[in-house]
Amino acid sequence: MSRHAADAHVQAEFVAALKAGDEAAFRVLMEREGGRLLAVARRMLGREDDAQEAVQASFVKAARAIGGFDGQAALGTWLYRIAINECLMVLRARARAREVAVEDLQPLFDRWDCRQEPLWQFNESVEEMLERRGVAERIMDAIHSLPETARNVILLRDIEELSTEDAAKALGITPGALKVRLHRARAALKKLLEPLFLDADEEK
Repeated sequence: MSRHAADAHVQAEFVAALKAGDEAAFRVLMEREGGRLLAVARRMLGREDDAQEAVQASFVKAARAIGGFDGQAALGTWLYRIAINECLMVLRARARAREVAVEDLQPLFDRWDCRQEPLWQFNESVEEMLERRGVAERIMDAIHSLPETARNVILLRDIEELSTEDAAKALGITPGALKVRLHRARAALKKLLEPLFLDADEEK
């Protein structure tokens, strides 16, 4: 038996145990995948208590839905998608008191199409900016202050690095609509972050 076939056999036996309600197998699943799911939930939700609850809810839903697991995706990938959807539900349920309208965060131009505001060159990806020392928390705060549609597309594409197709499927929109949302969301995030990076440039 090849290594791949052996791994597939072990996976099939493990899934069968989960479907049979084997509590020991489920504990193994939680130990194996819990840390990764918690990291995802922390990035998406930004609050430890919400992240912990989202992971717990994800495992509960996984236990209820395991009977329908068809093996088309890896078990970890299937569980990851459940966690992503759970985080999206939490984000949708949150109060929107801190949200800023995306329209208010688009760049302003005069009648000659010249930008009216200080220009900050947005050459870094969101992921690259997060690697800068001391700014990650402020960037995540800015992301979480965006409206739901903008926040979710940034989280899925730029933070979780889902493909356009997978992110669109998770949000229930077309890939084309997702690309439009992402463009506007990045522009809005740029405006929120301009004071931070303009101040940093002035200090150099």
